[in-house]
Amino acid sequence: MIRQNPDIILIGSGIMSANLGALLKCLDPALSIQVYEAADGFARESSDGWNNAGTGHAGLCELSYTPNRNPDGTVDVSNAVHIFRQFAQSKHFWAAAVAEGMIDHPEDFITPLPHISFVHGQEQVDFLKARHAALTKHPEFAGMEYTTDPAVIAAWAPLLMRGRAPGPVAATRMASGTDVNFGVLARKLLTWLAGQEKCGIASGHRVTGLTKTAAGWEVAVREKATGATHVNRAPFVFIGAGGGTLTLLQKAGIPEADGLGGFPIGGQWLVCANPALVESHHAKVYGQALAAAPTMAVPHLDTRFLDGKKHLLFGPFAAWTTKFLHGEGRHTDLPFSVRPGNLATLLRIGFHNTDLIGYLMEQGTQSMADRLKVLRVFFPAAREEDWRLIDAGIRVQAIKKTDGKAGIVHYGTEVLTPSDGSLSALLGASPGASVSVSIVLQVIRKCFPALLADPAAAARLEKLIPKPSEST
Repeated sequence: MIRQNPDIILIGSGIMSANLGALLKCLDPALSIQVYEAADGFARESSDGWNNAGTGHAGLCELSYTPNRNPDGTVDVSNAVHIFRQFAQSKHFWAAAVAEGMIDHPEDFITPLPHISFVHGQEQVDFLKARHAALTKHPEFAGMEYTTDPAVIAAWAPLLMRGRAPGPVAATRMASGTDVNFGVLARKLLTWLAGQEKCGIASGHRVTGLTKTAAGWEVAVREKATGATHVNRAPFVFIGAGGGTLTLLQKAGIPEADGLGGFPIGGQWLVCANPALVESHHAKVYGQALAAAPTMAVPHLDTRFLDGKKHLLFGPFAAWTTKFLHGEGRHTDLPFSVRPGNLATLLRIGFHNTDLIGYLMEQGTQSMADRLKVLRVFFPAAREEDWRLIDAGIRVQAIKKTDGKAGIVHYGTEVLTPSDGSLSALLGASPGASVSVSIVLQVIRKCFPALLADPAAAARLEKLIPKPSEST
């Protein structure tokens, strides 16, 4: 059932919209909320388990969050600590949702799984040692283990050492890591939301237009199955449509989106078809980024729990695409997103990122043998017959006029909100889903200050999501 003229319209059914809708409804049960999803199912794009890494990003193993050593040999780990605390907020809210009956069977979406960083070569061994020394000064990382002993690494993750030639290696391990199926989590939260008074969720409904009015927004919607259209109105709209967000922002015509462009990067995984190998590996293992690779393409050998079954994935490999969405996208998405206001920015950014563009072209034309070479950096004994290639999600990197000569791919997730707070839109990539609760809290604080000024709502928020620790 479509809720006409609700207080809030959420566009997209991924983890961001699901968290925002559920949290707002918890803070104010009187709110009316309508969710629109273009696809035939919910959370099937970037939030779906097959379309992302599923890492509960907490800085435990992701070397890209602490990329370089300082001149004195130390490593700045402030970013990793910050992300750890943001992910802790997400877990607090999800745990509260379980405790209050909003989510059933948490084992369906979150599984304890060790997080391992693995490097080889003396320079990277020295880096990992310095990273471990810096991280373990913080209580959040006190349990992190470090070793250069091949036998210990083989015990942690046997495939890493199987068939490996002698040479310097090192690894860190945090047993408290997690594997998260964000698609399942989003669908559980949306199911709860749909059961609440004055709330509705609708798949197969594509938002085709956004028009600003004195009272908020008019949202034009087309039902995919029948072609029927309708207009809904709400004082607040959240655009959490993944790759579709850019197009909707352009239609909204807000000044804050002036000159905004997008650059899509596709993803692919190698999936293990050998059950014995799947069972022998039980960890998420991250390595160093390859030359010119974007942050989202840092290689990792991952245990995943998807569709009720344990899997082993390696990747992601980047892929050239002009689509903005994996399932609902069109090959005309990129060319049709080019406007007079963003053309100069796109050309300038492209000129200063020829290495990345070349990397994407190379990735898109590589053979299975080429991909196996990368896999063998992690698993030297890998055989081609044990692996198959699948397509994964698409990330659309927002490109702004203010980027200047910056790279196409920025670290982090951004929220674009006009000054009147009537609309908010999500842009960016890693570590997005993991820190989604922190992100939607930003949205609520900026767009719903009156709600948080209510002592009852503020107390409710503190109970659901305690403020992050600032211990050092």
